[in-house]
Amino acid sequence: MTGSHDLTQLFSGMAPVLDHATYVFATLPDRTVPPGLTPRMIMQEAEGTTLILTQEAATAAGLPFEFPCRMITLTVHSALDAVGFLARITTRLASLGMGVNPVAGFYHDHLFVPLDRADDAMTALAEMVREARG
Repeated sequence: MTGSHDLTQLFSGMAPVLDHATYVFATLPDRTVPPGLTPRMIMQEAEGTTLILTQEAATAAGLPFEFPCRMITLTVHSALDAVGFLARITTRLASLGMGVNPVAGFYHDHLFVPLDRADDAMTALAEMVREARG
């Protein structure tokens, strides 16, 4: 199933969903994920294994972490090679002085935004949907 490349369709069709959990980023230099831990994302990097997981899970596992954030899922099936979709979103959020860590999944894109800016991000995304719908 191929996602959409059409930016108008992607923006007018997205319905961002804000996850209730607080997420954090942690790293495992030895690359060993503790038993029973189910991260939202695992990324192998040269320096170690990066995890995105709930703050609750990181604390319970005794993992040091950074960047408490909220996850917004852009519930529209974007193609993995869609040009400009995330660029426009991250540019809009940057114009509000907001950093964002985007992650592409097979079906959806996910945005990890600062904990205290989640509502601002949701407002900006809703504006983008309204603009695309005319």
